[in-house]
Amino acid sequence: MEILGTTLRICVDALEATVPFYERLAGGPAQRFERGGVRVAAVGCFLLMSGPESELEVLRKVTATIAVKDVDEAHQVLTASGAHVLAGPVPTPVGRNLIAMHPDGSVYEYADRRAAG
Repeated sequence: MEILGTTLRICVDALEATVPFYERLAGGPAQRFERGGVRVAAVGCFLLMSGPESELEVLRKVTATIAVKDVDEAHQVLTASGAHVLAGPVPTPVGRNLIAMHPDGSVYEYADRRAAG
């Protein structure tokens, strides 16, 4: 499995007030989208999320997002290594993802930028 990078997941109360700081920090503009009532701004290695507390409570359980070349390959490696896939793979606005719990109990999202199909 090829790991391409890691994104830090940050839940914030005021997305629009927070984004400019991270844009300056990362040196570029945020990419925005919404999913399941949660507004998201991706800025460099940061994924800022704001929305209903019931949705954020679930999102806070995921430690980080790990970018991989291929989610299907990640699925195979993770399960063969003792991880438990909690959800996915499923399509996202930018590719596909899955959520896995490592044997130590840590939960991560694995995502690629490949179109589903």
